[in-house]
Amino acid sequence: MNTAPRSGRLAGRTALITGASRGIGRAIAERLAEHGARVVISSRKLDACEEVAPAIRARGGQAVARACHIGRKEELQALVDATNKEWGRIDILVCNAAVNPYFGPSVNMPDEAYDRIMNSNVRSNFWLCNLAASRMAERGGGSIIIVSSIGANQGSATLGVYGMSKAADYALVRNLAVEWGPHGIRANGIAPGLIKTDFSRALWENEQLLRNVERGTPVRRIGQPEDIGGVAVFLASRAAAYVTGQTLVVDGGITVKEPA
Repeated sequence: MNTAPRSGRLAGRTALITGASRGIGRAIAERLAEHGARVVISSRKLDACEEVAPAIRARGGQAVARACHIGRKEELQALVDATNKEWGRIDILVCNAAVNPYFGPSVNMPDEAYDRIMNSNVRSNFWLCNLAASRMAERGGGSIIIVSSIGANQGSATLGVYGMSKAADYALVRNLAVEWGPHGIRANGIAPGLIKTDFSRALWENEQLLRNVERGTPVRRIGQPEDIGGVAVFLASRAAAYVTGQTLVVDGGITVKEPA
């Protein structure tokens, strides 16, 4: 494989992105590649990843597809090892993969759904961040980005446990920043508002809810995956060299607007 550095603010760097076959993860991978990073497209289904990687290569980027079940530590280790073998380094890690198998009052949530949310949204990030950070430290540093949610900042009658898991990611970012900062590794998060993806389809396809969100958002629209991609490029680049332990809210201003 051609590993010659391309032009761009991320030229010569390698980025590993989970949940990258669609939505926010795909948008982040595409934007990182546009800025010169070599990207590893990862999700549970290899065929979905293999739709994204060729599209990036067709636009002049460098990308490979790798399947990984984030709930299995041995597969996460294999993903890190494969990335390192492919390009000799990991400079940027984006933990985007997440699940939410339950919508409703938490009192009725099955234990299996609770465990799945916490294992996928928190434990897997904890595992992968530390596995990748060990490799980053060997080369003098890197950037970790965890995709959280504004649901971490507010209560919900229907998405409570999902919000709890994303609040845990806030804490994970802060602790990674403290533990790995002396090794040249920065850790930050992104907390999107409502973004038009398949993951949030049940929300934005609800016409009344969509109108309410749009009216309550200062920019008068919901977000697009591309709105998150640019923020990831910033956090991964030297422009954010003094930014660590932070979670940037990207929600069109809905959380700063006073209630109607």
